[in-house]
Amino acid sequence: MTFSPFPRKQAAAPPAGEGPADPRALPAARLRAVHRAATDLRRGIPVCLTGDEAGVALLVLAAETAHPPGLVEFLRPIASPPVLLLAPVRAAAVLRRPVAAPAGADPTEAVAIALPPALLAPEPLARLADPTLDQDLPVAPEPADSPAFAPGFPAGFPAGFPPGLAPAALALAKLARLLPAVLAAKLPADAAAPPGVLSVPAADVLAYRPAAALSLRRLTEAQVPLSAAPDARIVIFRPADGGSEHLAILVGNPTAEAAPLVRLHSECFTGDLLDSLRCDCGAQLRGAIARMAEAGAGVLLYLAQEGRGIGLASKLRAYTLQDRGLDTLDANRALGWEADERNFLLAATMLESLGISRVRLLTNNPDKLSGLAACGIEIAGREPHAFAPNGINDEYLATKARRFGHLLD
Repeated sequence: MTFSPFPRKQAAAPPAGEGPADPRALPAARLRAVHRAATDLRRGIPVCLTGDEAGVALLVLAAETAHPPGLVEFLRPIASPPVLLLAPVRAAAVLRRPVAAPAGADPTEAVAIALPPALLAPEPLARLADPTLDQDLPVAPEPADSPAFAPGFPAGFPAGFPPGLAPAALALAKLARLLPAVLAAKLPADAAAPPGVLSVPAADVLAYRPAAALSLRRLTEAQVPLSAAPDARIVIFRPADGGSEHLAILVGNPTAEAAPLVRLHSECFTGDLLDSLRCDCGAQLRGAIARMAEAGAGVLLYLAQEGRGIGLASKLRAYTLQDRGLDTLDANRALGWEADERNFLLAATMLESLGISRVRLLTNNPDKLSGLAACGIEIAGREPHAFAPNGINDEYLATKARRFGHLLD
């Protein structure tokens, strides 16, 4: 489900030396720690997640980047065999059976699978994490009465494992733009994180997305005449931890409008830059800028949320699964992602910084209307923004309407 936080008001700046005013915000140092932890996972380095209780800690390593040096560092301090944490749909495919609710944890967030020692190696871990590498396993669970249905590995959290930290482990992998598949093991109660291994609170990982969005600040801007909109300028926004930057393309003077035309556009390398025929993103991007120029003003927020927030690598994996017969939504879920992982609080923070609180939204997606409204932006109306299928993206557009509820009529 798309991330939509509770309604918010612009937070007043806190007095010098005090903490952030918005309860969902995090100090920059803690944002940077989570960002660094995600970077470590991408580099194949383990990370320690700590719980609220003293002595409760989980050592985690992303399956996708579990190379020998990182595996050795991960396995050295643990006393019991690790488990593989997967999202439910991927776990069901690996296990080849429906996934029962694990005791003590939300079954919609993480499933633990015990692995034999032979699978604690880069190649088998990558195959367990990535269905595009796994030709032998189904990408979705088979019916229980199927002849191919067979028990797989044992599932369930082992005794003493803190299941409440499992969602943060998968969330950290997602922040790293890695597949949500993580090796995890509880550290002994009297053991500290190994030297050089970063420790971060699991609560900070789960709070990172809204906190990073709230921390966005205008960095710089410049006039950038566009072929369809000569009177355009680009404003760069950067979060406090130095993470992904987001852009606002301003056409004309949108702040002079009572409710300017606004579009939230998630970056799409294949569609926006390469003019891919698999989607309609390029047409939507160029069409939105041209429409704003025709209207005399508008704002296009170009958000670094490739593939509905799953990143370019996972989007291309999803394309592979679509070529095997899954639609857009089921392909995302088969990889362990939600159907839509975007964060609309980014857009609301940018609009507030630009002095815009009331908009006419150029979109076919009802979730953008409700998501932006939930973040405190008033929606004065919806402006349709549909483009005809091209013979290749027909099923993609049909899935948007059928499974995501897009208004394409």
